[in-house]
Amino acid sequence: MAAPVVPSELARLWEKLRAATPARVGLARAGAAVATRETLAFQAAHARARDAVAARFDADGLAAAMAARGLTPLRLKSRADDLTVYLARPDLGRRLDDASRARIAAAPRGFDLVFVLADGLSAEATTKHAPALIDAALPALVSEGWRVGPIAIVARGRVAIGDEIGSGLEAAMTATLIGERPGLTTPDSLGAYLTWAPHLGRSDADRNCLSNIRPEGLPYAEAARRLVHLCREARRLQLTGVGLKDESEAALDGVGTASPLPREKR
Repeated sequence: MAAPVVPSELARLWEKLRAATPARVGLARAGAAVATRETLAFQAAHARARDAVAARFDADGLAAAMAARGLTPLRLKSRADDLTVYLARPDLGRRLDDASRARIAAAPRGFDLVFVLADGLSAEATTKHAPALIDAALPALVSEGWRVGPIAIVARGRVAIGDEIGSGLEAAMTATLIGERPGLTTPDSLGAYLTWAPHLGRSDADRNCLSNIRPEGLPYAEAARRLVHLCREARRLQLTGVGLKDESEAALDGVGTASPLPREKR
C-alpha cells in the first residue's frame, strides 16, 4: 500500500502543476468554498475577456502601421453595423458591405497571397500581434517570389470574410489574421486561417489554422515559420484544409528573426 501524501508534499505537487499551465488548478480553499482571492481573480479574468470582445478596433492605427511598412492598406467593413449585430448575426460578419465591395472591385487583382486583418472577437489581439506576424513572415514569402496583395483591414469581420475578399482580388490564397474568442487566461490570442482558392461557400474544413499566436503562446517567429511552410505546401498541393497537414516540425526552415483545427467556428 502506497504511503499517504503529506500536506507539504501535496502543496509542492500543486505548485509544480500550476507552473506548467495557466489553467486554474489547485485553487486555494476556505472551508468548502474557493478562497476569496481566487474568486476575485476569476471575476477579473472574466471582465478582461468581456472587455476584449467590446474593445474598439483601431483600424486607422493598423492601416498606418501597414503603410509605414510600405504595404498598401485596404480599409473594408462587414455588413454588421455594430457590435450587437455582429455578435447576434455571425453571417453578416462574413460578408462585405456594399461600399467595401466597390473598393474591392476598383482595386488591383491577381495575387498569390492576400493578408486579411480582422478584429474578430478580440480587436486587441489583431492590433497587437498581426503586424509582428507579418513582419516575421513577409520577408520569406517575398524572397520566394510570392506576389502579396494589399493588406485588407476589416472591421467587424469573421474568418469567412476572407473568402469574398480573396475571390474579389483574384488571389490564389488568403491568410486571415483575426482575434480569437477570449478565454479566461488569453484575452488577446490571434488566429491565422489559411484558405487556398478562396470563394464564397468555403467551409472550416477548407482551411488550416494556427492558433494562440502571441508571445505567451505560439511566438511570432514560430508562427511565421509554420505559416510560410503551410503556404508553400498549399501552393504545391493546390489545397488547404483537412487535406493539408502541418508537418512544419520536420521542415525547420528558419523563417523569422529567430528560430488544423480552429478553437471555434466563426
